[in-house]
Amino acid sequence: MQYQNILFSIEAGIATLTLNRPDKLNSFTQAMHEEVRDALARVRADRSVRVFVLAASGRGFCAGQDLSDRSVAPGAPAVDLGDSVEKNYAPLVLALRALPMPVICAVNGVAAGAGANLALACDIVIAAASASFVEVFCKLGLVPDTGGTYFLPRLVGNARAMGMALLGEKIPAAQAEEWGLIWKCVPDAELASTVQAMAQHFTTAPTKGLAYTKQALYASAHNTLADQLALEAGMIRELGRSADYREGVAAFMEKRAPQFKGE
Repeated sequence: MQYQNILFSIEAGIATLTLNRPDKLNSFTQAMHEEVRDALARVRADRSVRVFVLAASGRGFCAGQDLSDRSVAPGAPAVDLGDSVEKNYAPLVLALRALPMPVICAVNGVAAGAGANLALACDIVIAAASASFVEVFCKLGLVPDTGGTYFLPRLVGNARAMGMALLGEKIPAAQAEEWGLIWKCVPDAELASTVQAMAQHFTTAPTKGLAYTKQALYASAHNTLADQLALEAGMIRELGRSADYREGVAAFMEKRAPQFKGE
């Protein structure tokens, strides 16, 4: 597939997908969804990928849905917005969560609506100091989608989630870090280098173990303690037979840096 709305590359174990409609604040259209789906399929199929980076071009990260892509003329039948969520946004969130590797999101400016929740679907979010997060759905008479009603209360608690969702106020990146909405806020000039350094770190990390760690943490949201303990035991059992575990133990005993293969 030829990409018109995103940039995509796989280099030295790092897959990078950049939303690339800067003149529209990288808002999503149907065509953009199709390109992102194609790129994610390529990531899943490429065993050389050890980390996935989601970024954006221009002055903003993502303004959510491009409303002009599904505008309704006066007197025309209503658009089935639920169909868009079911066919595009929900599968996108699930695909990101299912990637068997760390997923880093670099937020370079405003992340609004579905764009904010897309960022929150990633494993680690690093934002520039000038970035912000805003749940704009309340200003359109809608409910937060793209996982917003799931992520917000789990990340910041019910009180702050309610405030964000019902008021639609911008949350600056520094405040987002303070609240635990994101992992880190960095100076604008350091965003790219910080993300790159983290991505390079993950290219030499025990990828299979990190993938299982992601799965375990996400599963804890709905598991009982007993269920979670059983899940941990099963994962530890399997990882204990992995090449990376053997390498990690050998490196520890030999007092050297491990050479993980992600296997």
